[in-house]
Amino acid sequence: MTVRRANALNALNADVLVQLEDALERLSNDQTVRAVLLTGEGDKAFIAGADIPEFLEAGPAEALLIAGRIKRVIDAIVRLPKPVVAVVNGYCFGGGFEVALACDLRIACKQAQFGLPEIKLGIMPGGGGTVRLTKLAGGSVARMMAMTGDSISAERAHQFGLVASLHESGEALMDAAMLLAGRLALQPPIALAQLKSALQIAADADTETACQAELKAFALCFSTADKREGVSAFLEKRKPVFKGA
Repeated sequence: MTVRRANALNALNADVLVQLEDALERLSNDQTVRAVLLTGEGDKAFIAGADIPEFLEAGPAEALLIAGRIKRVIDAIVRLPKPVVAVVNGYCFGGGFEVALACDLRIACKQAQFGLPEIKLGIMPGGGGTVRLTKLAGGSVARMMAMTGDSISAERAHQFGLVASLHESGEALMDAAMLLAGRLALQPPIALAQLKSALQIAADADTETACQAELKAFALCFSTADKREGVSAFLEKRKPVFKGA
Protein backbone atom coordinates (compact mmCIF):
# COMPACT_ATOMS: atom_id res chain seq x y z
CA MET A 1 0.00 0.00 0.00
CA THR A 2 1.63 3.22 -1.20
CA VAL A 3 0.66 6.83 -0.60
CA ARG A 4 1.06 8.30 -4.08
CA ARG A 5 1.47 12.06 -3.77
CA ALA A 6 5.19 12.49 -4.25
CA ASN A 7 4.86 16.05 -5.57
CA ALA A 8 3.61 17.04 -2.09
CA LEU A 9 5.94 14.69 -0.18
CA ASN A 10 2.95 12.35 0.23
CA ALA A 11 1.19 14.79 2.56
CA LEU A 12 -2.19 13.68 3.85
CA ASN A 13 -5.16 15.52 2.37
CA ALA A 14 -8.82 14.51 2.45
CA ASP A 15 -8.60 12.44 -0.76
CA VAL A 16 -5.53 10.51 0.38
CA LEU A 17 -7.12 9.73 3.74
CA VAL A 18 -10.32 8.45 2.12
CA GLN A 19 -8.26 6.26 -0.22
CA LEU A 20 -6.24 4.88 2.69
CA GLU A 21 -9.36 4.10 4.69
CA ASP A 22 -10.95 2.32 1.71
CA ALA A 23 -7.77 0.36 1.01
CA LEU A 24 -7.50 -0.79 4.61
CA GLU A 25 -11.11 -1.98 4.56
CA ARG A 26 -10.45 -4.01 1.39
CA LEU A 27 -7.29 -5.50 2.88
CA SER A 28 -9.16 -6.43 6.03
CA ASN A 29 -11.70 -8.41 4.02
CA ASP A 30 -9.18 -10.03 1.66
CA GLN A 31 -8.32 -13.40 3.14
CA THR A 32 -5.40 -13.84 0.73
CA VAL A 33 -3.56 -10.92 2.37
CA ARG A 34 -1.64 -11.86 5.51
CA ALA A 35 0.61 -8.83 6.00
CA VAL A 36 0.50 -5.21 4.84
CA LEU A 37 3.35 -2.87 3.92
CA LEU A 38 2.67 0.87 4.03
CA THR A 39 5.08 3.31 2.38
CA GLY A 40 5.24 6.55 0.42
CA GLU A 41 5.88 7.18 -3.24
CA GLY A 42 9.38 8.24 -4.26
CA ASP A 43 12.54 8.39 -2.21
CA LYS A 44 12.05 11.60 -0.23
CA ALA A 45 9.11 11.00 2.08
CA PHE A 46 7.05 8.35 3.80
CA ILE A 47 4.34 10.87 4.70
CA ALA A 48 5.56 14.39 5.44
CA GLY A 49 2.52 15.32 7.52
CA ALA A 50 -0.87 16.79 6.77
CA ASP A 51 -1.71 19.19 3.95
CA ILE A 52 -0.73 22.44 5.70
CA PRO A 53 -2.64 24.85 3.39
CA GLU A 54 -5.86 23.27 4.71
CA PHE A 55 -5.00 24.71 8.14
CA LEU A 56 -4.84 28.38 7.18
CA GLU A 57 -8.54 29.24 7.35
CA ALA A 58 -9.59 26.29 9.51
CA GLY A 59 -11.23 26.87 12.87
CA PRO A 60 -11.97 24.43 15.71
CA ALA A 61 -14.83 22.75 13.83
CA GLU A 62 -12.71 22.17 10.74
CA ALA A 63 -9.83 20.98 12.93
CA LEU A 64 -12.08 18.29 14.38
CA LEU A 65 -12.94 17.13 10.87
CA ILE A 66 -9.27 17.02 9.84
CA ALA A 67 -8.24 15.11 12.95
CA GLY A 68 -11.24 12.81 12.58
CA ARG A 69 -10.14 11.78 9.09
CA ILE A 70 -6.65 10.91 10.31
CA LYS A 71 -8.06 9.09 13.34
CA ARG A 72 -10.27 6.90 11.14
CA VAL A 73 -7.23 5.75 9.17
CA ILE A 74 -5.22 5.15 12.34
CA ASP A 75 -8.12 3.25 13.92
CA ALA A 76 -8.39 1.10 10.78
CA ILE A 77 -4.68 0.23 11.04
CA VAL A 78 -5.06 -0.70 14.71
CA ARG A 79 -8.21 -2.78 14.07
CA LEU A 80 -6.82 -4.56 10.99
CA PRO A 81 -6.46 -8.23 12.02
CA LYS A 82 -3.19 -8.42 10.10
CA PRO A 83 0.23 -6.94 10.86
CA VAL A 84 0.96 -3.57 9.27
CA VAL A 85 4.57 -2.57 8.66
CA ALA A 86 5.46 1.08 8.06
CA VAL A 87 8.30 1.22 5.52
CA VAL A 88 9.71 4.68 6.21
CA ASN A 89 11.60 5.82 3.14
CA GLY A 90 12.18 9.49 4.05
CA TYR A 91 10.44 12.31 5.91
CA CYS A 92 7.98 11.02 8.51
CA PHE A 93 6.43 14.06 10.15
CA GLY A 94 3.22 15.11 11.87
CA GLY A 95 0.25 13.06 10.76
CA GLY A 96 2.59 10.77 8.84
CA PHE A 97 4.51 10.02 12.02
CA GLU A 98 1.21 9.38 13.80
CA VAL A 99 0.24 6.88 11.09
CA ALA A 100 3.61 5.16 11.41
CA LEU A 101 3.29 4.99 15.19
CA ALA A 102 -0.04 3.18 14.79
CA CYS A 103 1.56 0.46 12.65
CA ASP A 104 2.67 -2.78 14.27
CA LEU A 105 6.28 -2.48 13.11
CA ARG A 106 8.40 0.24 11.58
CA ILE A 107 11.52 -0.17 9.48
CA ALA A 108 13.34 2.76 7.91
CA CYS A 109 16.08 3.87 5.58
CA LYS A 110 19.09 5.44 7.26
CA GLN A 111 18.22 8.84 5.79
CA ALA A 112 14.71 8.94 7.30
CA GLN A 113 13.70 11.66 9.73
CA PHE A 114 10.91 11.62 12.29
CA GLY A 115 9.13 14.46 14.02
CA LEU A 116 6.05 16.17 15.40
CA PRO A 117 6.55 19.75 14.14
CA GLU A 118 3.01 20.98 14.83
CA ILE A 119 4.06 23.29 17.67
CA LYS A 120 5.99 25.36 15.11
CA LEU A 121 2.65 26.07 13.39
CA GLY A 122 1.02 27.26 16.59
CA ILE A 123 -0.87 24.01 17.07
CA MET A 124 -0.16 20.51 18.43
CA PRO A 125 -0.53 16.87 17.32
CA GLY A 126 -4.13 15.71 17.04
CA GLY A 127 -3.93 12.15 15.73
CA GLY A 128 -2.68 10.35 18.81
CA GLY A 129 0.96 11.27 18.34
CA THR A 130 1.58 12.44 21.89
CA VAL A 131 -0.09 9.32 23.26
CA ARG A 132 1.59 6.65 21.15
CA LEU A 133 5.00 8.33 21.19
CA THR A 134 4.87 8.51 24.99
CA LYS A 135 3.98 4.82 25.22
CA LEU A 136 6.62 3.70 22.74
CA ALA A 137 9.56 5.95 23.61
CA GLY A 138 8.70 7.38 27.03
CA GLY A 139 7.60 10.75 28.32
CA SER A 140 10.98 12.45 28.07
CA VAL A 141 11.41 11.70 24.37
CA ALA A 142 7.78 12.57 23.59
CA ARG A 143 8.01 15.90 25.41
CA MET A 144 11.28 16.85 23.74
CA MET A 145 10.00 16.05 20.25
CA ALA A 146 6.52 17.52 20.64
CA MET A 147 7.50 20.63 22.61
CA THR A 148 10.46 21.63 20.43
CA GLY A 149 9.04 20.37 17.15
CA ASP A 150 12.53 19.18 16.25
CA SER A 151 13.02 16.08 14.15
CA ILE A 152 15.25 13.14 14.99
CA SER A 153 17.35 10.94 12.74
CA ALA A 154 16.56 7.35 11.86
CA GLU A 155 19.45 6.28 14.07
CA ARG A 156 17.99 8.08 17.08
CA ALA A 157 14.56 6.63 16.33
CA HIS A 158 16.14 3.20 16.30
CA GLN A 159 17.86 3.87 19.62
CA PHE A 160 14.54 4.98 21.12
CA GLY A 161 12.87 1.75 19.98
CA LEU A 162 10.60 3.50 17.48
CA VAL A 163 12.15 1.67 14.52
CA ALA A 164 12.87 -2.06 14.42
CA SER A 165 15.65 -1.95 11.83
CA LEU A 166 17.58 0.42 9.54
CA HIS A 167 18.53 -0.17 5.92
CA GLU A 168 20.06 1.56 2.95
CA SER A 169 17.48 3.49 0.94
CA GLY A 170 15.86 2.24 -2.25
CA GLU A 171 15.92 -1.44 -3.14
CA ALA A 172 17.64 -2.50 0.07
CA LEU A 173 14.81 -1.04 2.17
CA MET A 174 12.09 -2.61 0.03
CA ASP A 175 13.90 -5.95 -0.03
CA ALA A 176 13.99 -5.90 3.77
CA ALA A 177 10.32 -4.96 3.86
CA MET A 178 9.34 -7.80 1.54
CA LEU A 179 11.43 -10.27 3.54
CA LEU A 180 9.71 -9.18 6.76
CA ALA A 181 6.27 -9.33 5.13
CA GLY A 182 7.07 -12.81 3.85
CA ARG A 183 7.99 -13.99 7.33
CA LEU A 184 4.79 -12.53 8.79
CA ALA A 185 2.71 -14.07 6.01
CA LEU A 186 3.91 -17.54 7.03
CA GLN A 187 2.59 -17.15 10.57
CA PRO A 188 -0.83 -18.56 11.58
CA PRO A 189 -3.34 -15.80 10.71
CA ILE A 190 -5.78 -16.38 13.57
CA ALA A 191 -3.07 -16.55 16.22
CA LEU A 192 -1.38 -13.48 14.71
CA ALA A 193 -4.63 -11.51 14.82
CA GLN A 194 -5.18 -12.53 18.43
CA LEU A 195 -1.59 -11.59 19.25
CA LYS A 196 -1.98 -8.16 17.65
CA SER A 197 -5.13 -7.56 19.67
CA ALA A 198 -3.49 -8.69 22.92
CA LEU A 199 -0.50 -6.44 22.34
CA GLN A 200 -2.79 -3.47 21.71
CA ILE A 201 -4.68 -4.16 24.93
CA ALA A 202 -1.37 -4.51 26.76
CA ALA A 203 -0.44 -1.00 25.61
CA ASP A 204 -3.74 0.53 26.73
CA ALA A 205 -5.06 -1.39 29.73
CA ASP A 206 -4.00 -2.14 33.28
CA THR A 207 -1.91 -5.25 33.89
CA GLU A 208 -4.72 -7.52 35.09
CA THR A 209 -7.06 -6.57 32.25
CA ALA A 210 -4.27 -7.13 29.72
CA CYS A 211 -3.35 -10.51 31.25
CA GLN A 212 -6.97 -11.65 31.15
CA ALA A 213 -7.22 -10.62 27.49
CA GLU A 214 -4.03 -12.51 26.72
CA LEU A 215 -5.35 -15.61 28.51
CA LYS A 216 -8.57 -15.59 26.46
CA ALA A 217 -6.67 -15.06 23.21
CA PHE A 218 -4.29 -17.89 24.13
CA ALA A 219 -7.22 -20.24 24.76
CA LEU A 220 -8.95 -19.27 21.52
CA CYS A 221 -5.87 -20.31 19.54
CA PHE A 222 -6.38 -23.87 20.81
CA SER A 223 -9.65 -24.07 18.85
CA THR A 224 -7.89 -23.73 15.49
CA ALA A 225 -6.65 -26.23 12.96
CA ASP A 226 -3.50 -24.13 12.74
CA LYS A 227 -2.68 -25.00 16.35
CA ARG A 228 -2.81 -28.71 15.53
CA GLU A 229 -0.72 -28.11 12.40
CA GLY A 230 1.88 -26.10 14.31
CA VAL A 231 2.25 -28.63 17.10
CA SER A 232 2.25 -31.57 14.69
CA ALA A 233 4.90 -29.92 12.53
CA PHE A 234 7.08 -29.32 15.58
CA LEU A 235 6.80 -32.95 16.69
CA GLU A 236 7.40 -34.21 13.16
CA LYS A 237 10.38 -31.86 12.69
CA ARG A 238 8.98 -30.14 9.59
CA LYS A 239 7.87 -26.63 8.66
CA PRO A 240 4.20 -25.91 9.40
CA VAL A 241 1.77 -24.79 6.70
CA PHE A 242 -0.82 -22.52 8.27
CA LYS A 243 -4.14 -21.95 6.50
CA GLY A 244 -5.96 -19.56 8.80
CA ALA A 245 -8.43 -22.14 10.04
